[in-house]
Amino acid sequence: MSDSNPFAGLGGEGGFDLNAMLEQAQQMQSQLVAAQEELAQAKVEGSAGGVIVTLTGTGELTDVTVAAGSFDGSDADSLTDLGDLVVAAYRDAKAKVDELASQALGPLAGGGFGGPGDDSPQLPGGFGV
Repeated sequence: MSDSNPFAGLGGEGGFDLNAMLEQAQQMQSQLVAAQEELAQAKVEGSAGGVIVTLTGTGELTDVTVAAGSFDGSDADSLTDLGDLVVAAYRDAKAKVDELASQALGPLAGGGFGGPGDDSPQLPGGFGV
């Protein structure tokens, strides 16, 4: 049997550096919190046919605006159309929120521990360190 350290190839002279890994995890957590706070403060608008909705960067609906004179409140078909346009405007804004979140959180979403495209050291079997 060999007395060699099975983790010797994972960084550091005597094995992997747990302190460096914990420091990296803390940095990533700080970056994630900062990105989440930035998203919560962001305002994103979506629109469809005279309806504008506003969402926060975290997807919370904060405002709906309907252009004056666009709809007849006494006509059932017009109100149905209004409902459809609110949904369409929301979906437009939500797509923009998702893109914003992807840009802000994308580098952090993989966790940095062996996810696809991650260059972190790997344990045998594909498990990241």
